[in-house]
Amino acid sequence: MKLSAFGNKLTSGAGITSLMEDLGNALASGDEMIMMGGGNPGHIPEVQDRITEILEGISRDPAAIRRLVGIYDPPQGEKQFIAALADLLNREYGWGLKPENIALTNGSQAAFFMLFNMFGGDYGDGIHKHILLPLAPEYIGYADAGIAPELFKAVRPEITFTDAHEFKYRVDFDAVEVTAETGAICVSRPTNPTGNVITDDELAQLEEMARAYDVPLIVDGAYGTPFPSLLFTDAEPHWNEQIILCLSLSKLGLPAVRTGIVIAAEPVIAALSGVNAIMNLATGSFGAMLAEPLVRSGEILSISREIVCPFYQRKMQRAVAAFTEAMGDGCRWYIHKPEGAMFLWLWFPDLPISSFELYQRLKARGVLVVSGHYFFPGLPDDDWRHRHECLRVTYSQDDAQVAKGLAIIAEEVKAVWAAAAATG
Repeated sequence: MKLSAFGNKLTSGAGITSLMEDLGNALASGDEMIMMGGGNPGHIPEVQDRITEILEGISRDPAAIRRLVGIYDPPQGEKQFIAALADLLNREYGWGLKPENIALTNGSQAAFFMLFNMFGGDYGDGIHKHILLPLAPEYIGYADAGIAPELFKAVRPEITFTDAHEFKYRVDFDAVEVTAETGAICVSRPTNPTGNVITDDELAQLEEMARAYDVPLIVDGAYGTPFPSLLFTDAEPHWNEQIILCLSLSKLGLPAVRTGIVIAAEPVIAALSGVNAIMNLATGSFGAMLAEPLVRSGEILSISREIVCPFYQRKMQRAVAAFTEAMGDGCRWYIHKPEGAMFLWLWFPDLPISSFELYQRLKARGVLVVSGHYFFPGLPDDDWRHRHECLRVTYSQDDAQVAKGLAIIAEEVKAVWAAAAATG
């Protein structure tokens, strides 16, 4: 079978494809795999109970059922949800939103595919623009979302050590360069894979750089503020027309409804809606209708702050304690300071094998993680060893299984070091 350049690009072993195949195959096989690779959220009883109440209410309302399954929404998305969200964000933050500032997509992944290719790539007359990622590592799903080659340009972070076995990435503003060839700047907050949260000051500086070249600053808030608020440090919600803020219902506990939310200037939303129409005709109604009562009442914010965030913070603390105990002080290891999201980013400096080989060894032992090398889209293929020394580990699932998986990771890393020492 012969494919176009587009077909070859989207079928050639993307990291996100490998990740989702691993997850799907492990779940389908019924094997006792410890699932620490993907970003599937944990199951929070209080959230599921509230969603069940809403779903039961919809099921008893024939008009609601008709809206849910029998009517196409406009390409911009479900109107009642959008209006309720604009009202909530204006009430809470004074953003001055109109419904024309919000669009829904079939998941955040679809939103980024559309946005990256709207602002990056071929502009005609020999002009090719890139998407600037000012803080690598970044989300695995970005890497292959561009139709044009070499769509991303990323910048190595500054690395600071914050504790004996803890470090943090920071934006190296001396190395970040916005040029006439920059189509947009994009940063996730908190960052998947590391749990890093760029500060309000860093975000303001990136916005200033975007404004100077009149390009959008895309903020991926899938784990962030104002919801689902998986944040363990202070970070203020922020939006204006220079910013494209992307949110999601997934990490609130609704990953299967595939509802992404884009908040932006009206021309961006109009363009995105047009692409939505071509790609999807319309977005699905299910997620918007489930979440609308939570948005209209403001519960979505209180649930995020009072239930969802504490749930993950407790799991993070237990996971850090388990890995710290399992590793001890026998070799060099670090955890990125966990400031948000649902991941531990583990760094093993001078690891004798690559992170991909370590991933394969762990998979053979029944522990599914993600090799860190996938999370550096847009960096040149140089000899920066750091990108092959890290793993992303999810702690959102059962605490006992997470602790068991972390113990196996520690065992395997120590075995690698012991074997290297034995061979000199």
